[in-house]
Amino acid sequence: MINNDILRRIRFVFDFSNAKMINIFSQANTDITTDEIIALLKKEEEEGYQACNDKLMCQFLDGLIINNRGLKPGTEVPAPLKQLTNNLIFKKLRVALEMREEDIIAALALADFAMSKSELGALFRNPDHKNYKTCGDQVLRNFVKGLSIKHRGK
Repeated sequence: MINNDILRRIRFVFDFSNAKMINIFSQANTDITTDEIIALLKKEEEEGYQACNDKLMCQFLDGLIINNRGLKPGTEVPAPLKQLTNNLIFKKLRVALEMREEDIIAALALADFAMSKSELGALFRNPDHKNYKTCGDQVLRNFVKGLSIKHRGK
């Protein structure tokens, strides 16, 4: 999925204001202006669109984790990853929202997307594991759609 699309959808699900988005980025030691937030939230065809690179997306997700859960005692804000996959985005959302397997499966079910615990577990495995499975756009899109239905209703 396109990082800007994920950013837009997460903002919609939780009804984050521009100020809240700036605060989330600041949790990951990232300074961003309201104008930059607006440019990131625009669609590709809109004037002033700014692409959200993997580093910026990682900083947003890390900021969301810190905002929702706080930092572990004695740790620092993690350095942003230069390359994100759908699997990593899914993992970071899972951590930020403190969701267990059952919660994720229930959110997917709200979006009429069925997935078993073993299929879900394969998405969160280490990429070197023999049962690792790449998370497709459809899974991530339906997960965010399920979150939207859960938090905002149909």
